[in-house]
Amino acid sequence: MSLTSDPNDPRLTHGPDSEPVDQAAAYLVLSDEDRAAGYIRPVRATYVHEVCGTSTTMARPIAETYARDPGFYGSTYCVACRMHRPVGADGEFVWDDGTKVGT
Repeated sequence: MSLTSDPNDPRLTHGPDSEPVDQAAAYLVLSDEDRAAGYIRPVRATYVHEVCGTSTTMARPIAETYARDPGFYGSTYCVACRMHRPVGADGEFVWDDGTKVGT
């Protein structure tokens, strides 16, 4: 898996999955400069899928992107279900403290 700050990178996938898939070849993150500007949420790297109860840990730049801009992503990956599923107020994932991922 690679990371990119180029929203036009052809390796990027978009949206939730309806069937199991491998992780994307690349994930979009905010630029180093944007992430260095500070965070509005704590940097947290592990979340729980409320549907299956499995914890997934993400790469630090993705965690920093969530901390800088919690609404940046519309979905995230569950390693057990092998699917990207929705985040946000109506999403399927929570941080360890119970806060919904993406809010």
